[in-house]
Amino acid sequence: MSAPAAVAVFCGSQPGRRPAYVAAARGLGELLARRGIGTVFGGGHVGMMGAVADAALAAGGTVVGVIPTHLVQPEHAHRGLTELVIVDSMHTRKRTMADRADAFVVLPGGFGTFDEMFEMATWLQLGLERKPVGVLNVDGYFDRLLDFLRHAADEGFIRPQHRELLLVDDDPGRLLDRLAARAAS
Repeated sequence: MSAPAAVAVFCGSQPGRRPAYVAAARGLGELLARRGIGTVFGGGHVGMMGAVADAALAAGGTVVGVIPTHLVQPEHAHRGLTELVIVDSMHTRKRTMADRADAFVVLPGGFGTFDEMFEMATWLQLGLERKPVGVLNVDGYFDRLLDFLRHAADEGFIRPQHRELLLVDDDPGRLLDRLAARAAS
């Protein structure tokens, strides 16, 4: 199984309340760099985004940030990246990140992170994309959302064959291995 060349990381522009969230972001960034996998992320220097990027860079990784013009100032675009791509809209940001990555990892975050995760899962469901989506479930952050998705499936709104579109794991190394295996299949 070959590792993806680049992984898009969707995560919060805030650090969250638990230190484990930022620690997981740093750990993922470092792990991606150690495995020679490029990081593509939302381009911000703050919160979880900044932690992923800084850790990947510190470990010698390649990091590409993709940020819409209107967020360059509010999110304090990261200026120390391998490449910073400034785009015209949030939609273009997602499309550009998807085009530059071979797989996706979702870390804790808010509405924007959920939007990115669900759009990638929807693209998979509709056959518009084949790149796998992984959810790093740090300290059970996604447990309630995953329960709700099971409920939606039980109620007939998510088809049985789509239940496993999101690969969920609490171990970043194992999650990357699963993404590589899914991408190879």
